[in-house]
Amino acid sequence: MENEKRIPTHDLQNFTIDVFLKVGVPPADAQICADVLLTSDLRGIESHGMSRLKMYIDRILDGRQKAVTKIDILRETPGTALLDGNHGMGAVIATTAMRMAIEKAKVVGTGTVAVTNSTHFGIAGYYPLMAVKENMIGITVTNTRPSTAPTFGVQPLLGTNPIAFSAPTDEETPFLFDGATPIIQRGKVEVHARKDLALPSGYVIDETGKPATDPQKILKGLNNDTNAFLPLGGAGEEFGGHKGYGLATIVEILSASLQNGYFLLDLIGFDANGAKRPFGLGHFFQAISIEAFTDPDDFKRTTGDILRTLRNSRKAEGQERIYTAGEKESEAQKINSVKGIPVSPNLVEELNTLAKNLGMQNYQF
Repeated sequence: MENEKRIPTHDLQNFTIDVFLKVGVPPADAQICADVLLTSDLRGIESHGMSRLKMYIDRILDGRQKAVTKIDILRETPGTALLDGNHGMGAVIATTAMRMAIEKAKVVGTGTVAVTNSTHFGIAGYYPLMAVKENMIGITVTNTRPSTAPTFGVQPLLGTNPIAFSAPTDEETPFLFDGATPIIQRGKVEVHARKDLALPSGYVIDETGKPATDPQKILKGLNNDTNAFLPLGGAGEEFGGHKGYGLATIVEILSASLQNGYFLLDLIGFDANGAKRPFGLGHFFQAISIEAFTDPDDFKRTTGDILRTLRNSRKAEGQERIYTAGEKESEAQKINSVKGIPVSPNLVEELNTLAKNLGMQNYQF
């Protein structure tokens, strides 16, 4: 984007850690939270990177989220666990849960950990990659605050409810699918609003089911029940909208039913009197030990062959390349690690204002 500014990763990392420390997040936890945010921006996912920092700080300051994370184990077996995040830092809770799933998978072959009373944890794909580093398959899903209408409906009930799956290969880049279950998600609408760009028709609907494209109005409409995202496949069933709706519902079940936790409209972040309250998100993590099924080298070779066959298949006219999931993000990470993270003018202003409001005048981007 024109006028975008590239900021060195280490500068943003130091700033982010100091911001979290300023509001009471312990040093080790601040490092985790900063790493999740910066990983998102490095991989080109600007909707969940530094643009989310102010949101976390606001939620800590208004009491919706706790700076100090206390995690309780509610139930546990050799292969499973249910954790209570007590509304702490979502990235810390999620990292702890995936580490636990990995350790259980090392012992019994698979590890599954469900979480209740959590908060926004950044990009879902961060956590399956933790499993890949241990020669495992990783799976993560989470419910989120309401934004998506069911097929043939107009009310935002389901969240963006992402699904993330990662597997190691014999190539440098692991396979990583990380996708929300509606066509678009709130963070990307915020990016459009920040850049003053209209959304394409067919992503979002108003209370009558007609297309909505103004990102500023959509953000307000998501909060007052007058706009909703369409599920993957779009409106109706003709192009498979019911499949996106079904996937989002699967995520909701895995994120709420196992936990006896909040779901759908319970996740709006307000009580019956309109007062702010914690969001109470639920997560689900799974790590699968490859060596419990086959030799890891054989698995990686087979997976690599699958991906190479897909990429080398016949291309549509005018197309130069076929990608497999995770490639674009990996390539972006290499570029951004060297050149710095691209930040829009509006976000630069937001970060500078945040620093000023927290008394951190030594930071000015």
